[in-house]
Amino acid sequence: MQLRVFQLDAFAGQVFGGNPAVVVCLKDWLGDATLVAIAREHNISTTAFLCESGDDFEIRYFLPIGELPLVGHASLAAAHVLLRMLRPGLESLTVRRRTGALQISTAENGAVAIALPAAPAEVCAVPKGLAAALGVPISEVRVNDAQYFALLESEAAVAGLAPDMPALMRLDRDGVVVTARGEDCDFVSRAFAPKEGLPEDPVCGSAHLALAPFWAGRLGKGRLRALQLSPRGGELHCALEGDRVRLAGQCTLYMEGTINL
Repeated sequence: MQLRVFQLDAFAGQVFGGNPAVVVCLKDWLGDATLVAIAREHNISTTAFLCESGDDFEIRYFLPIGELPLVGHASLAAAHVLLRMLRPGLESLTVRRRTGALQISTAENGAVAIALPAAPAEVCAVPKGLAAALGVPISEVRVNDAQYFALLESEAAVAGLAPDMPALMRLDRDGVVVTARGEDCDFVSRAFAPKEGLPEDPVCGSAHLALAPFWAGRLGKGRLRALQLSPRGGELHCALEGDRVRLAGQCTLYMEGTINL
């Protein structure tokens, strides 16, 4: 059996930036053990599997340790593969996820976009251990089911952060996102998920489902340009569309090939 496979850098206009993802194209679903084995073989944070179903597509996301319901940067990479390579005549498509739908579309300047339900985070008290783990003043904390969001005083504070990873692992959420008003963009962020084996997420698309509504309300605008200040860096264009967030960005193809099973 031969499977078509792509590796892309999502939210980046050139290779070695943004967040790398693998996209594997299937005609029929393989067993979960095989999907995990493929993800483990690539040893990239996320492998997205696209499976044709008539004229439609389904998508699933696997880490080397198992499946996740949604991964933002891998969704963007899959959107690029679908609209720029597999179905270049299409401008939009709805892809079925296990827990909902992924709406994809073309965007300006060769970018692609994904639209997903907004996931606003709620204001909460600073959880025990978070301030010590980050080691910087925190202006506000918000929380959702998966992450804490810490508002810092400046872009410089976000860029210079060196969190205590073992301390982050003792928190009761899988991830911590820090954010601040941007100097040359609307807002900046960094994301840390050591519990998921990812000390720093190069570009966390799903975190922007909470960050975009927060900064849209704070800045009074519905379209925002965001930068993730990880070592690889990434650029996201966020837009609120009712109860959904549209995330647009560039994807750069790094590698294309064939998996032999």
